[in-house]
Order: sequence, then structure tokens, then C-alpha cells
Amino acid sequence: MKNLYELTIKEAAELLKKGEISSFELVQSCLKQIKKVEPEIHAYITLNEERALEQAKEIDIRRKKHEKLSDLAGIPYSAKDVYCTKGLQTTAGSKVLEGYIPQYTATVISKLNDVGAILLGKTNCDAFGFGTSTEHSGYGVTKNPIDTERVPGGSSGGSAAAVQYGGGLFSIAEDTGGSIRCPASFCGVAGLKVTYGRVSRYGAISYASSYDTVGPIAKNTEDLAMILEVIAGHDPHDATSSNEKVQDYSKLLDRSIKGLKIGIPKEYFQDGLDEEVKEIVEKAIEKYKSLGCEIKSISLPYTEYAIAAYYVVGLSEASANLARFDGIRYGPQEKGENWMDIITSSRGKGFGEEEKRRIMIGTYALSAGYADEFYKKAQKVRELIKNDLLRALKEVDIILTPTMPVLPFKFGENDDDPLKMWLADAYTVTLNPSGLPGLSVNAGWSKDGLPVGMQLIGPHFREDLLLNFGHKYENEK
Repeated sequence: MKNLYELTIKEAAELLKKGEISSFELVQSCLKQIKKVEPEIHAYITLNEERALEQAKEIDIRRKKHEKLSDLAGIPYSAKDVYCTKGLQTTAGSKVLEGYIPQYTATVISKLNDVGAILLGKTNCDAFGFGTSTEHSGYGVTKNPIDTERVPGGSSGGSAAAVQYGGGLFSIAEDTGGSIRCPASFCGVAGLKVTYGRVSRYGAISYASSYDTVGPIAKNTEDLAMILEVIAGHDPHDATSSNEKVQDYSKLLDRSIKGLKIGIPKEYFQDGLDEEVKEIVEKAIEKYKSLGCEIKSISLPYTEYAIAAYYVVGLSEASANLARFDGIRYGPQEKGENWMDIITSSRGKGFGEEEKRRIMIGTYALSAGYADEFYKKAQKVRELIKNDLLRALKEVDIILTPTMPVLPFKFGENDDDPLKMWLADAYTVTLNPSGLPGLSVNAGWSKDGLPVGMQLIGPHFREDLLLNFGHKYENEK
């Protein structure tokens, strides 16, 4: 039998229902694994151990009373440290928020609390989501459990690493330009970037408000479907959340995909794509062909402008969002002779290099005389990229690409070249400006045993279709 921390949500839920395991045993197993692995991996910033064990006992008592419980009741999970949790430190991976204890809880965490899921703690991330490697956290780097010399991806690297090694059965992460899909790919797990508005952003610390999405990382698509059924839906606290009906995603996983069309964008299979990644993803395409799918070559001509447009708009929004962190309202406050000295010194000490770099670029792009040249032009390109994708999705049912153009890279490999690091996001950043959903599933493994992710892109609010395609592939591998 598997160790309890190795179980999927579906497997654990069935054992809990049968009374073969208790939630307390399941939580204990994950906590034991965390204590064993964390000294090297460092996926967590803050643990919630005492409260998690109390909640597990409470769920076990309710189950013995034969109360009707959710499939997620008693299931331990983690959350990226960008979600406000009342009474539990929330840092966004930045020293500027060290010691900040929120007075309220993010909607996504509240929804999971309501069904009895158990929060084990908050995971490490690139500060405010600014990164592709989790090397830019104020609380140290997170290592990839598959190969500890390599990055776990970012910015939700702690979440993906925790799921990979068994530090919780799933994690709630956040995706602004690939921050769920990238680490899911690099850690060999599954991650879902939802349609913008599908899941409430209330209580999530903002990076770029028009890009940010809340979503899950889990061991497979079946688990993602179970989580999405709970966290999706309209929230009166978030004006951007949608009234679109929440589907029974789990019941739609086994539909036939025979005859459906998969678009393969030629722009994603050109220079810059690692040969092993290309070979593995092409094998996945052949697998879909054997399942009866029609494969069609398509073009997304504005792809080459995606990185530039994404970063100009995203960093402009980030510079505005981060203005609130001044050392007066949140986080540690440095001393100064006047309020301006306090703000300057608090930000100077609290923000890391990558945070300062992005704030300065965003502020410059919005400054007088440059907003038209940079920000407004980038918004126009954003529309062209969105229309590219929407046009393609009228011809095909889904679009298939590699998640990342490269295999997980080694620590420090891109330290001297921030642009090279940003370019690693080339295949993921197109979705956030368009609001479309994307799913990363493991497509296979390199000759050195490194994971390769495959990205599936679908129409707005068709997470059911993506999960269906992902599930079919996982079952046929």
C-alpha cells in the first residue's frame, strides 16, 4: 500500500469514507513527510500544524457521526503564501510583509475551510509572483524534489514541490503568467490556470489585477476537477468573478474525445524549444491521434510579441499594486525622521532586487510621456494576441503546446540575465492577457528523468474540456 501522503485526493476520499484511514492519520502522514523533507526542499514558509491536527480530529468525529461530508473533508492541502489567512502569517514571499497577520481570509481558502479541507501551511514563492524559479523569495529558495540541483519552477514553486513530495495532497496556487503551469511542469504534477473570473481573487495579494487567477496544483487532473468544483463560482466580494455556472467537472472527465480537433501552433515548435521537450510533446500529440482526435496545424502570428506586451502591462499594474506596501500600513517599519524617510527606508529594505526591478519598469511605462508609447501600445497588442487565440479556437476544440520551452534548469543558471529568465515564460504568458484557461499535465520524462509538461488551452469557461482531455491522456500514458 502507498504511504498516506502519496495518495491522490480521490484515493484518500474513498479510504476515509470506508473508515480504513482517519483524517488525523492522513494529516499526520503529510506532516511527518514535511518534517523529513523540508530541511532540504524548503517548500513551506509557515506551518499550521497544531490547528491542522485539531481540524482533523473534528472531521473524524463528524464522520463517525455519519454526517454528510464533502469529498475534500479531511484532505490536507497547502496554499501559496499570497492568500490572506486570518491569524496566520501572510508574506507574499517578500520581506516587506514579514510578520503580517491578516484580519480576514481569502474566499478560496474560506470555501475549502467550509467543506472541511485542512490547511497545513503556506508555501514559498517568488516575491509577489515575480519569477519563474522560486529563487526570488525573501525566505530562501525552494528546491525541486525530483532533482535538488534544479529549480521547481515559479512563481508557485513551493506549492508544486509540496504536492510532488507529499507535503499535502494538493495546493492552492496562483497564475499571473504561468505561475501554476510552470512549476506543475517542472515538478511533474498537474496544474490548472482557470478562466479569468472563474475563481474569486478576493483576499489574494495582487501582482497584475487583470491577469491574476486562482487555481489548484494536484497529482492529476481527476483531483483538479474535484477541487475546482469547490473553489469556482461567483463571489460578491470580487467584482471580476463570474456568474457562469459551476459544472460537475468530475463527472465530465470520461467523455469521448474522438473526432475533436486539436490545434498545434507552429510558432510554439520553432527555435528556442529544447529538442527533448519537443520530442516528448510530439509523442503526446501522436497519442491523441491514436485516441481519435484530429490534429490540425494552426498559426498564432502575434505570439512573438507576447512577452513584451505581457510584461509592459503586467509590470505597470504591479507598480501600482505594490505602492500600498509602505512600511506604515503593512509589514516591518524602518525608522526615519519623517514619513517619507520611513517609507523610503522600509521599501528599500523590504523589497528584493527582482521586486525593485519590476516596480521601476512598471513605473517608467506609466510615466508622463511614455504611457502612450509603452502601456497603451501594449494593451493594443494584448487585444491582438487575444484575438489570435479566439480565432484559432473557432477552428479547433483545444490548442496543444509544450508548457515550458526548456527542462527544469539549475540554480543560478539565469542569475546574470533577467531577460533570459523572463523569456522562459514565452509559452504561458499568452493566456493571462486573453483570460483563457490552460492546463499543464505531465507529458513524459527526459532521458535524465526530468519532467516535461504539456499545455492544453481551451475556450473561456471550458475547464471541463481541458480536464477531459488531460484525464484521457493520463489514463493512456
